[in-house]
Amino acid sequence: METIKQKKIAQLIKEVLSEIFQRDSLSMVHGGMMTISHVVVSPDLLVAKIYLSFFQIKNSTEIIDSLQKSENELRRKLGNKVRNQVRRVPELHFFVDDSLEEVFRMEEIFKNMKKE
Repeated sequence: METIKQKKIAQLIKEVLSEIFQRDSLSMVHGGMMTISHVVVSPDLLVAKIYLSFFQIKNSTEIIDSLQKSENELRRKLGNKVRNQVRRVPELHFFVDDSLEEVFRMEEIFKNMKKE
């Protein structure tokens, strides 16, 4: 169960990183679009898991790897924006959020069941 502080920090990270991605044109990549679906912060507030959803992008793992390699730079930019609101900027770990794909897959299964 997330505490109120974890939720606030997660929301702050989501908003600021989204702004950074837009400013640096990272949200529009390879002819598709990338958005932050949600952020989960560890109880000690030292690690943030950022879940990204992709639209019309085939090589999402490549983009995740690229973001992970530039984690220090993103963390520095994040720190410049939130330094008055957090004691330490958490480590950033990026993951593909495939929940939307799972929803589409489940809908397809239900459609097939309905036809039978």
